[in-house]
Amino acid sequence: MSGSSNRSKADKDPADWLPVPADRCTYAADWVADKLRWNLTADAGERDALTRLAEACPAATVTYEQVP
Repeated sequence: MSGSSNRSKADKDPADWLPVPADRCTYAADWVADKLRWNLTADAGERDALTRLAEACPAATVTYEQVP
């Protein structure tokens, strides 16, 4: 990710920022994996955005290991 792209993202979740279309499926799978790994919650907007991304990325796989 470029410096300017990273600055534009800041601390936004998928409801407020998405990478270029070619990277969205990987981004969404990684985002969900991190949420699951660390047992983090998601607000309604974030869940809606992730649901739309999941529907657009049927071949994406979420892989994670739960942190004890």
